[in-house]
Amino acid sequence: MKPADYARLVLLAAIWGGSFIFQRIAAPVLGAALTAEGRLLIAGVVLAAWFHCTGFDPQWRRDGRQYFAIGVVNMALPSLLYAFAMIYIPASLAAILNSTSPMFGALFAALFLGERFTVRKALGCAAGAVGVALVARPDGYASTPMFGVAIAACLAACLCYGYTGVVVRRYAAQTPSRGIAVGSQLAGAVLLLPFLPFSPPASEPTMFAVSNLVALALLGNALGMVLYFRLIADVGATRALTVTYLMPAFALLWGALFLGEALPASAFAGAVLILAGTVLVTRG
Repeated sequence: MKPADYARLVLLAAIWGGSFIFQRIAAPVLGAALTAEGRLLIAGVVLAAWFHCTGFDPQWRRDGRQYFAIGVVNMALPSLLYAFAMIYIPASLAAILNSTSPMFGALFAALFLGERFTVRKALGCAAGAVGVALVARPDGYASTPMFGVAIAACLAACLCYGYTGVVVRRYAAQTPSRGIAVGSQLAGAVLLLPFLPFSPPASEPTMFAVSNLVALALLGNALGMVLYFRLIADVGATRALTVTYLMPAFALLWGALFLGEALPASAFAGAVLILAGTVLVTRG
């Protein structure tokens, strides 16, 4: 990896770690459905305009089915689940749980793609499970009865992210990554439209909440996707996936600086186990 690659990796981790902060501010005001819809729609439109200007053709007719399939499992459902969870739990806690995604990916790859499930991967999943148990302990920072439901929503979103690898490998292996980036987000935005009437804004939308939603869309979804696929092209998928290790650190930093979040010792211990499990799974 060149210095520019490391810089992109750190920048991406900082942006995606910050995405949880943006959601934590926007979702309690705008509601889960509007937050999820807004981030995907704005990012999808911006990327579509950008790719049009640069001459890239997403081949909507040819690859539309793949975009919708990936839009369901990688965009619509996770975005909605995380926006719901962000109403009830700290942003940094959700970022820690997000690191379990590669573990679900390893399990699904073994079940549906025939990949070897090595001892190292099994140990990584076990470490991650113990870490989740520690993170999910209420220990004084669960001030809402919805805490457990929000934790479950985060894990369900990670399960969706893990299953995305199966969908891409089986149905979209030849689909351009840039097409997936724009097509899946626009497809996800369309799929979320029916949910909007059932999740109205909790209060009058404020400029602060809306600006955080726009930042989430432009930085987290649009710029983040461009950086991620550039990393995959330059250094490979495995090295690009190391962004998972760095995201929780930035989320903890941003959460402490901007939201005053402070997690108990059990959450930090759980984070260490989850990250150790992620390393074992991705290197196994």
